[in-house]
Order: sequence, then structure tokens, then C-alpha cells
Amino acid sequence: MAKQITMPKLGLTMKSGRIVKWYKSENDPVNKGDKLYSVETDKLTNDIESTESGALLKIIADVGDTVPCLEPVCIIGEVNEDISQLLTIEKNEKIEVKDEKIETKTLEVKDIKKDDGGRIKISPAAKKLAIENDVDFSKVMGSGPNGRIILEDIEKFIENRNKIKITPAAQKMAEKYSIDPSEINKDDRIRKEDILKFRMEKNLIESASPVEERAPMTGMRKIIAERMSDSWNISPAVTFDIRVDITKLKEIREQLKKTVNITYTDLIVKIVSKVLLDFPLLNSTVDGEEIILRNYVNMGVAVALEEGLLVPVVKYSNIKGLEQISAEIKELSYKAKNNQLTTDEITGGTFTISNIGMFGIESFSPIINQPEVGILGINAIVETPVVENGNIVIRPLMNLSLTADHRVVDGAVAAQFLSKLKEYIENPALLLL
Repeated sequence: MAKQITMPKLGLTMKSGRIVKWYKSENDPVNKGDKLYSVETDKLTNDIESTESGALLKIIADVGDTVPCLEPVCIIGEVNEDISQLLTIEKNEKIEVKDEKIETKTLEVKDIKKDDGGRIKISPAAKKLAIENDVDFSKVMGSGPNGRIILEDIEKFIENRNKIKITPAAQKMAEKYSIDPSEINKDDRIRKEDILKFRMEKNLIESASPVEERAPMTGMRKIIAERMSDSWNISPAVTFDIRVDITKLKEIREQLKKTVNITYTDLIVKIVSKVLLDFPLLNSTVDGEEIILRNYVNMGVAVALEEGLLVPVVKYSNIKGLEQISAEIKELSYKAKNNQLTTDEITGGTFTISNIGMFGIESFSPIINQPEVGILGINAIVETPVVENGNIVIRPLMNLSLTADHRVVDGAVAAQFLSKLKEYIENPALLLL
């Protein structure tokens, strides 16, 4: 018996998935467990296996379509099986959606100045008057709702056009260069210099050939935009900066590099994982009117990709050694850049570190990765002159930028955390205690 195959819900936060590839074509045989299609969701691309055996009788969702969870994407059944009833249901649903879109589009034409296709949005009465009076309404500024051109806008434009004041010399120059004086926005009389200025600006625009292009957001970018907006609205965030001397940390890294390729991010993940246990509020989550406190750390490490940002998680980083942390970060980074991360590897974080120091950034305000309440930004290392025992010496200094959710993390707690972190970074031997 033919069955509709629906978009699976791959995680608690998943609402929909975007089809990026079909591994089977219509009428192809399908076995249970075969790769059926690929779906983009939660910043990841997942291959979905068939839950049925038979033939792929109908592809309902094409490549590029975004399908809500548990909505049908295809139909699998026996060869030549009658699926008209299933198709009738699907067709009726699509007709309803189509009608809604047409109705919305009609309203937009009436109420909005321009749509995505660049068409002018103007009321019928205003358009009729504009045509009757040879008015190019693309040059009229609308005063209606959302910039819609209304009748009064056209009437005002015609009135102003008929009241144009221009000197004879300016009128002659305007005719010579085929310039419509009504296009010049000036309250008093238009003079020759106004015509010349307008002509220069017009030529400049024509030479520049300005072009604006619209590019749809990828599935990953949509999720990032949604998550960042949610975080901005949920957390009253405050960013705290502190400058640390990494002289000793640098020495340890150089020594360890002879055996293992340790990065500054690896070292800071190890140190932060230890310090967080002394400041559980920074490692917590707000759940309604309760605060979830933890005795472990799952450290998120931001990885920048061309299409967006992923935050894979080093689980239980507080009990792992530096070499293991370093190996996991490298593996997770490789998986992120090759689209191989699993949902489990990007969920469950309790705190996040974001390092953009390699780009020369000396300070920034990272946005909290919900539902966490803190994120630490690592900035560039700058060789800086400092006074030491009355002498000026050069030291490698780094700014750390902590953004904390002020609902649970007060300024004093954030300051104490950074102070403790500074102590460990400047004296990494304390980790041995």
C-alpha cells in the first residue's frame, strides 16, 4: 500500500527542512534504508534514509523546497499502484496555499511602494491621475502606508510641476541637455548652475551604473539570523573586557608545540573549563523562573565557515586533558568545514568561546548562544609597551571580551570571573594545583 513519506523531525528545535538533493528519481526502486534525499536543517545537511521499500511513485517536494516537519515529501508504493487519492489530498492543500499567496500579493500591490520585483506600488486612483497627466510616478515619493503612492501625492506632484520657477537661461540650458526641470528639487527659482549640477549628478549615476542584487538566504543563514535575533531579544546582555598578559601562556605553547600542535584556543578552553566550575552562574541556563546549575562544562567552540557560523561542542571539557581537548577541537573543526557534524555534536553546550583574534580584532561583543548565558571572545595578541619595575618592556597582551546574560550574571560576578581567568592565563602553572 502506497504511503506518504514525511519530513522527519531531527531535533527538538527543528521546525522545517530544505530539500537540497534527491538520490532517487520517480519510478526508481527503493529499499528500506536506502539514501532517499538530503535535507538542510539546523545548520547541518543530513541524508535521510527511506523507511519503506517499493518504488518512488511521486516526488512532492522539489529541490529547494522548504517543508515543515511531518509534512509529506514523496510517495512510495508498489509499481503502477493507484495513488490518486493521496495526490488529491496533496493537490487540495497546494491549491489552498496558492490562493492565500495570490490574496497576499494583491494586498501588497495596493499597500506597499515597491515589491521584490521592483514594481511601483500605487493606488488605482493615483495611477489613473498620473497617466492622464503624463506623470512618471516612479519619481513620486509616496506618503501612504508603507510608502504607497496615493492620490494626494500625484496631485501635489502635478501642482509643484506646474509651479516651477526657472530663469530663461536655465530653461534654455535644460532644453539643450534634455533635462526636465520638474526633476530638480528646489524651492526657489532654478538657475543655470542648478541645471549644470543636476546634469553632472545624472552623468555620474549613469557612469557608475549602480546595480543592486537580491540573494535569498541559505537555510544556515536563516537559522543564524533567527537565533541571533532571539538571543538579542531574550538576553539583556552586557560585555566586559579585560586585558591579559600571555607571556607565560606563550612560553608553554611553544614548549608543547614540540610534541603536540597546541593552539591558544585549546589552552583557553582548558583554563575556562576549570574556572567556570568556580562560577556556576556563568555556566547555567535560565528555564522559566528557574536557573539550571551544572557541575560540568560542555564547551562550544565557534567555527567560521563561508556560509555562516557553527558551534560544535567539546563535551565534559572540564575533565579532559589538554591534548584530548586539542584533538577534539581539530576533529570538530574539520567536520564543520566538511559538513560532517552530527546534531549531537552541535547541541548541549553550556558556554561558548569565539576566537577572531587571527583577523586582528582587538575587542568585540559576541552574541550569546542560547540557551547559554555567557560567551567569551578571544581577540588579537598585540605586542604592547608596558611599565615593569620602572622600565618600559614589550609584552604580548590580549583582550578577552565576555558577554553575559544580566538576568543571572551580575556585573560583580562577571568581573570576578574575568579576574580569576586572568590569574590563570598569566600563571598557567596554577592548573597543576
